[in-house]
Amino acid sequence: MADLTDRFGTMVFSESVMQDYLPKDVYKTLLATIEEGEPLNLDVANAVAHAMKTWALEHGATHYAHWFQPLSGITSEKHDSFLEPAGNGTAITKFTGKALIQGEPDASSFPNGGLRATFEARGYTAWDPTSPAFIKDEVLCIPTAFCGYNGEALDKKTPLLRSMKVLDTQAKRVLALFGKTPKRVVPSVGLEQEYFLIKKDAYRKRRDLVITGRTLFGAPPCKGQELEEHYFGAIRPSVSKYMKALDDELWALGIPAKTKHNEVAPCQHELAPVYTELNEGIDNNMLVMEKMKLVATNFDLTCLLHEKPFEGINGSGKHNNWSISAGDENLLDPGDTPLENLQFVVFLTAVIEAVDKYQDLLRMSVASCGNDHRLGANEAPPAIISIFLGDQLTEVVQKIMDGKASVHATHGVLDLGADVLPNLQQDNTDRNRTSPFAFTGNKFEFRAVGSEANPSDPNLVLDTAVAEALKGFADALEGTPEDDFAEKALEYCKQKLIEHRRILFSGDGYSDEWQAEAERRGLANLRTTADALSAMVAPKNLALWQSMGVLTETEAFSRYEVKLEKYNKLMNIEATTMIREARRTYRPAITAYATKVAKGLETIRAAGADAAMQCEQNTLNKLCNGITEINESIKALDAVHQKAEALLDAQGQANCYAHEVNPAMETLRAAVDAMEEIVAADYWPVPTYDDILFYV
Repeated sequence: MADLTDRFGTMVFSESVMQDYLPKDVYKTLLATIEEGEPLNLDVANAVAHAMKTWALEHGATHYAHWFQPLSGITSEKHDSFLEPAGNGTAITKFTGKALIQGEPDASSFPNGGLRATFEARGYTAWDPTSPAFIKDEVLCIPTAFCGYNGEALDKKTPLLRSMKVLDTQAKRVLALFGKTPKRVVPSVGLEQEYFLIKKDAYRKRRDLVITGRTLFGAPPCKGQELEEHYFGAIRPSVSKYMKALDDELWALGIPAKTKHNEVAPCQHELAPVYTELNEGIDNNMLVMEKMKLVATNFDLTCLLHEKPFEGINGSGKHNNWSISAGDENLLDPGDTPLENLQFVVFLTAVIEAVDKYQDLLRMSVASCGNDHRLGANEAPPAIISIFLGDQLTEVVQKIMDGKASVHATHGVLDLGADVLPNLQQDNTDRNRTSPFAFTGNKFEFRAVGSEANPSDPNLVLDTAVAEALKGFADALEGTPEDDFAEKALEYCKQKLIEHRRILFSGDGYSDEWQAEAERRGLANLRTTADALSAMVAPKNLALWQSMGVLTETEAFSRYEVKLEKYNKLMNIEATTMIREARRTYRPAITAYATKVAKGLETIRAAGADAAMQCEQNTLNKLCNGITEINESIKALDAVHQKAEALLDAQGQANCYAHEVNPAMETLRAAVDAMEEIVAADYWPVPTYDDILFYV
């Protein structure tokens, strides 16, 4: 077995590989493109393409593909062979700079929200040199942006790159006021990925799991997570083998998989990587999810990434740990010297302002059919967005707002009357599991992101909103005399903190009191995806997208329409599956068991033992009443489902699914699940939670 460090990145066209395969001048030019956004001419592109092809062929690749992330949220790829006929019965391998830089998939076949008509099929993929190419299944995958013929962004990556650029620009303006001139300011992310692993055989026998990714029916197991024995517990051997194979796959792709452990719920696990630059980190996470599913099939397992595959136990999230860095300096690290304090407070204030001002956008960014079932229960944060700072940092912010902080040096030494901030240590904050947006030492952890989500959306919002807040600071403070800067900066932060203090909350996000308090503060409580999605195109949010150059109005509306369409389609699939399964799988099984009980009663009574059969009679009555309730629930769900399907307005349809269809689905589920407690095990038609969640 290769040395651990030797295995890492073996399938990645990394900077070190580039250095080995490219001429020095070409490597230097490419590095300038990656680090500083310098344009790449065709001669350099041809040299890079040749080096990529040579390296890829040496590592067993036969095809290349532009690997991109359409608005569906998943990844897409079209494979082209390196082989080209030579005209004499032979072939050569060919890969040009033009093929590297640009591809042309059919744009009309992907979700576009009205950006492209079917007859406007042309779309382009454009190489993203900031995320390295890699080999996957003998294919050289080249991360790319995806746009329409007229340059409209048809993907998740393009707006994200724009948001990173505007954050870089505005953060540099702020840092210049502190006498710093970094080459780049880059958001970083660490994406903790939660998932479930179940036996493939059980998965195949649950049509609801296969079609929708979650169990639409299922009574609670005899034992759930109440004993708190699974979290960080010993990993079962079959899962350990899977995790080892997954690590090897990810390490070869240069993905720094670091931590793995059992999560709270039975069969639930987590993988966490080392922090990376945002764009590459999101690409990595998309690969992580793909590999999780593929590797599981080699071990007779199925990986479930749905946010709530099992009712009543923990759902799965993707904790989005976000920070900003300038070179080696984390701008959200309070530091261990007072000289760094004011700069930290400025960036902290910008995040607080951004989250409060665009709380609806952040909620929208994590809205999905699956996440609606997760938010607000079993350690998942509520739908109300708030910020948790921890006791020490809350004290610092409070002193600034109260006017008890002062500055007495040009570079921003803060005097708080106590050495609180200089002594802040990483991870000094309590891990408030009910907070959706928590400061954890030197980063913010956005915990509302769903496990199945493409994390581009929440990071797009964070980058853009924080960039706008930093722009406000730079606009206000640029030109301030150096001797006055520190005092003026602190005063600016004080006013912004007072203005946005309502978003700060350190208590129990699950409590009824918080619901009432949040409403009093004027915080949004967007409980469902249908309620949240329109925030994408609210006037103030459209102004943000456009003013920061991240999305045009047309691009913003297209994403709103794509999200609505996806939500409606998924809800339609779930309702259809539920009705069909209730009619064709569960009701016949329950009826068959009721018939057996009735025949047994009849037989025993005929033998003259009527007095001893009251228990069986009660069971039969429950079964018959349950069948009646199921029939009525199917009829009610069918009616509201047909109502939703008939609606032509997408938002109206989403509202109907969220507020009428979903409650009807819950009623039908309750009726069927009640029968699971009564029907004999050999009559129940599918594996139960006890069967699925507890295996050797």
